[in-house]
Amino acid sequence: MRLNKETTNAPIQPVSWQRGLLALSPLFFFCAFYLCSGLVAGDFYATPITISFLLACIIALVTTRGIKFEERITMFSKGAGQSNIMLMIWIFILAGAFAATAKQMGAIDATVNLAMNLLPGNMLLAGIFLASCFISLSMGTSVGTIAALVPIAQGISQQTDIPLPMMVGLVVGGAYFGDNLSFISDTTIMATRTQGCRMRDKFIVNSRIAIPAALIILALYIYLGANQHVEQGALPVDVWRVLPYLTVLVTALLGINVMAVLVVGLVACAAIGLGFGHFNFSEMIAAMGSGVLGMAELIIVTLMAGGLMELVRHNGGVSFIVERVFRHVHSPRIAECCIAALVFLTNFCTANNTISILTVGPIAKEIATQCNVDPRRSASLLDTYSCIAQSLIPYGAQLLIAASLALISPLDIIPYLYYPFVLAVIATLTIFFRPIKKNKTNGNYI
Repeated sequence: MRLNKETTNAPIQPVSWQRGLLALSPLFFFCAFYLCSGLVAGDFYATPITISFLLACIIALVTTRGIKFEERITMFSKGAGQSNIMLMIWIFILAGAFAATAKQMGAIDATVNLAMNLLPGNMLLAGIFLASCFISLSMGTSVGTIAALVPIAQGISQQTDIPLPMMVGLVVGGAYFGDNLSFISDTTIMATRTQGCRMRDKFIVNSRIAIPAALIILALYIYLGANQHVEQGALPVDVWRVLPYLTVLVTALLGINVMAVLVVGLVACAAIGLGFGHFNFSEMIAAMGSGVLGMAELIIVTLMAGGLMELVRHNGGVSFIVERVFRHVHSPRIAECCIAALVFLTNFCTANNTISILTVGPIAKEIATQCNVDPRRSASLLDTYSCIAQSLIPYGAQLLIAASLALISPLDIIPYLYYPFVLAVIATLTIFFRPIKKNKTNGNYI
């Protein structure tokens, strides 16, 4: 099937190889510099990720042509100040303040003790994974889930023989599950809007991929947990100290906005901590301040990534990738491969699920329309493969915040992200081997 590019609502402008590669050069430099410097030094903290991004941003500013330098700075600032970028930063700030305040009042230790008292040793891994899945499904955000559960996972690791990266990995994996399926997730909203389908319909199609993957991983964690030595016994549990996390869990399950959830958790920490004398006002404020400052690097990276991507997009980098893939679409299965590849590559460049779906969505819609791919299916592919890509990049928000809270490298976590790997396998198998049915009403394939 040959695509009629003249019918597209957003025609793709051809970008030469020279211009496209030049536009993408800051991203190539960042990846090469960050990885090579870490490998040479034997420590990925040797060169701060902020420096890698700063150098990439400088290259992007220098390689941008056709506008004055002042206009390049303005464009960079506009990209850094996008509403979704600023929303993410507010979440980082609240997450940092909540995590530090909860730790100061002893909520983490109390919650860890409660979990270890309630969960059998062979269900500890599976239990934390399930908690992460349900919280993220309710909150609609992987970042908020990670902020709430990684400190607990860290505490459990310290009291068991379970490696810390593994504990963090199962939390992050469960967080991706919910973020991929949740009705209130920004990625779900953007995917369904750009493809013109209902969230409920996309959820049904998406669940056929995500739920089997989650069940496989759940069984794996039950098996791995059977071999884990967990000290059981009468560990001291102060229920009041656990209440802030319980509050976060309950409000998340009620579907409340992630920022409201974190604010409620922060207020609960303050009220209980001050009320029971776990800290005084000065200590509470100091803890909140240290938590926010602990997110400084992550906030800086997020701002620079937003500005960098705006320049890359202006210079034709994203169009270059999209146009090269677009020209090879000939059938429904190839169309699905192209949609998956587009959002995967764009997410690899942007390190942001929402931005990648917004960028690729209109083109994916055109590919799906021309090749009769059902909108529910194209929306599912956009959300799923952006999630998969996000789990593989050490500079993505989820891995950065998880690594920041656990004080480990993002690359230490990636080998333990079992759920995204299984999700990738199942999603790819559905593209190539699932029976394709044609809807007699609209002629779409699903």
